[in-house]
Amino acid sequence: MTEALTLIPLDNVDPALVEALLDRAFEPERHKRTAYKVREGADWLPGLSFAAIDAEEHLVGTIQCWPVALTDSAGRRHPMIMIGPVAVLPEHQGAGIGQALMTASLAALSPQAPLPQVMIGDPEYYGRFWGFANTHTGGWNLPGPFEQHRLLARTDNPAVLPREGVLGPWRG
Repeated sequence: MTEALTLIPLDNVDPALVEALLDRAFEPERHKRTAYKVREGADWLPGLSFAAIDAEEHLVGTIQCWPVALTDSAGRRHPMIMIGPVAVLPEHQGAGIGQALMTASLAALSPQAPLPQVMIGDPEYYGRFWGFANTHTGGWNLPGPFEQHRLLARTDNPAVLPREGVLGPWRG
C-alpha cells in the first residue's frame, strides 16, 4: 500500500460524504444497478462496513455489507451477507485501499456463526485474494440483469448453499 490509511467504522462518517464518494467512484446512476435491487430496503451492517481515511483525513474509500437472503424454490430463505459496494476514489485506485477494506470487512465476520458471503465482482480478483467463486451460483437469479459469472459466493461449507434461488434483501 502506498498511502497511509486509517480504517474506521463507516457509521462514524457523514452519510452525505459516503454518497458523494460512491457517486465519484461509480456514477450517480449507480442506484439503477441490480445490486441495489438485491439489498433494497435493507440497512447496511455497521459491524462489517468501513471507511478509509487518508493522512489528510479525507474519505478515500468505503465498503458496505448488507443482510440478504437466497430464497430457494421451496420458499426457504437462506441468510447471507452481501459485500459491496467496495468504492475507492478514482485518484486513489491501485493503492491497495480496496484490498484493505475487503480484508477488514471479512476479518470482522463472526467465526462462531459465519454466514455465506455473496458479491457481484471480478471472479479472478476476488477469488485470488479472498476465495470468492462462481462455482455454486450458476442456478441463482437476481432481481435484474447481471452477468452470471460475476455472481460470487464464499463460505467455509459449500453444502449450505442452495443450488437454485433468487437473491434479495433480508427481511427478518
